[in-house]
Amino acid sequence: MRKRKFQSLLIMFVSVFLMQSYGQQKKNEFPNIVLIFIDDMGYADVGCFGAEGYKTPNIDGLAGNGMRFTDFYASQAVCSASRASLLTGCYSERVGIEGALTPSATIGLNPEETTIAEILKQKGYATAAIGKWHLGHLKEFLPLQHGFDEYFGLPYSNDMWPVWYDGNETGNRSPKAGNPPLPLIEGNEVIDTISTLEEQGLLTKLYTQKAVKFIQNNKEKPFFLYMPHSMVHVPIAVSNDFKGKSGKGLFADVMMELDWSVGEVIKTLKLNGLYENTLVIFTSDNGPWLNFGNHAGSAKPLREGKGSMWEGGPRVSAIMQWPEKIAPGSINEQLTSSIDILPTIAEITASKLPEKKIDGISILPLLEGLENAKGRDHFIYYYHNNLIAVRKGDWKLVFPHTYKSYKGVEPGKNGFPGPYARGKVTDEELYNLKEDIGETINLTSQYPEIVKELQTLANEARKDLGDRLTNQRGTGGRKPGRIMQALKVSENLAKGKNIQVSPEYAWKYSGIGDSTLINGVLGSLDLGDEQWLGFQGSDFEAVIDL
Repeated sequence: MRKRKFQSLLIMFVSVFLMQSYGQQKKNEFPNIVLIFIDDMGYADVGCFGAEGYKTPNIDGLAGNGMRFTDFYASQAVCSASRASLLTGCYSERVGIEGALTPSATIGLNPEETTIAEILKQKGYATAAIGKWHLGHLKEFLPLQHGFDEYFGLPYSNDMWPVWYDGNETGNRSPKAGNPPLPLIEGNEVIDTISTLEEQGLLTKLYTQKAVKFIQNNKEKPFFLYMPHSMVHVPIAVSNDFKGKSGKGLFADVMMELDWSVGEVIKTLKLNGLYENTLVIFTSDNGPWLNFGNHAGSAKPLREGKGSMWEGGPRVSAIMQWPEKIAPGSINEQLTSSIDILPTIAEITASKLPEKKIDGISILPLLEGLENAKGRDHFIYYYHNNLIAVRKGDWKLVFPHTYKSYKGVEPGKNGFPGPYARGKVTDEELYNLKEDIGETINLTSQYPEIVKELQTLANEARKDLGDRLTNQRGTGGRKPGRIMQALKVSENLAKGKNIQVSPEYAWKYSGIGDSTLINGVLGSLDLGDEQWLGFQGSDFEAVIDL
């Protein structure tokens, strides 16, 4: 009996051991992923990228224990477009999201697009978005409809509220007067509103508390935490714990609190035994909003900032830490972009790529430090469907265009913006970014063969994604999600009939074609999303066959 009992106990022990080992192996099969996305943080706003006057030890710690990317790009130097690219692995022109969506927008990221969260859900990941969304504030476009199990945060930028730069209600001083107080959303529901700068100062702490709780609640399964902070987008604000802590002004205080937030996430990973097998990605949606002066960061040594596609606009600091895979203290100078994050995560987790075309590539070989690993072949600089430039290797070719500039004007102070200057590129300009990171020496005449090579890449991009600057429509762009509104047209004799229009609809204001005229279909409220109907020229004629 004793022998049989001992054998039974031994079998039970071995079975339990094997089950535990299998469970542990299964749990650790793929890494947890934490993606921290700062708003309007400049290239030189963290210590390891050159920040001056304050310290960011926790962010610098990510670089010390991981890999720092020196040539990493957001797809565009503006909020919504950049976020759409990050989550879909596409240039924003491909998924139809431009600019920064407003509280009146009736468009958002199309539910038919595949996000990082949806890819990881197929592998059993728990998913959460905590922070600023800005890909459509209507329910149809919120994170829960894009693969996230949980959402907590603001649906758009923290300056899209009825508050003036001094913190008081706008009255009639600004177009912002018509905006509602900032809605704080949990899941799909508004649970509170934010109407003062003091309340905004609590956002970083609130996001951090939610992030810590999500990690703790999901420590037994793989998880994806997307943490797009509202700061340092103006108006900047900080909690009482960090107010005045830097001694270098409010912006430095805000950066120190964001650094604290990163530290809390890392501490939670360590306390729960998740640190070694968690990929942490830290980057920004675009460069600094420089005309806000002391409430904006720095893009040094890059040219310009947010809103332009000179290097200071889309080129951002980026750090990736994954102790099990990435060698500590690595520096990578390969050309990389936020659109590469989705395919990289897909390869790491052996997940299927989206069925629809994407533009990113996997940079897993770079993370693993493989010999001869390469980054992107080239990068296309778009801004509001305008093809501004193209980069291959160290070479960047800039095309004629006008742009908002921060040069030669006095920046604002203490939360108030300064004016913009107006910049203009009249002829193509070629720069060697390795030797001239500030884009100061035009080398077009010295290297005609390189100009020609980059022109070829640009022409391919125009055929694919279009270019308003040269009035070309692409064939590869897709539409955003839309909430359409229709008029009652039951008495409209023209409904469904043939119509001939002269001249053709203007490209930017093409509505949805003939239906806009004869079927009573209205476009969205966003002037820039191509859903308005307009014509160019001195005469307009429409002939309807009744």
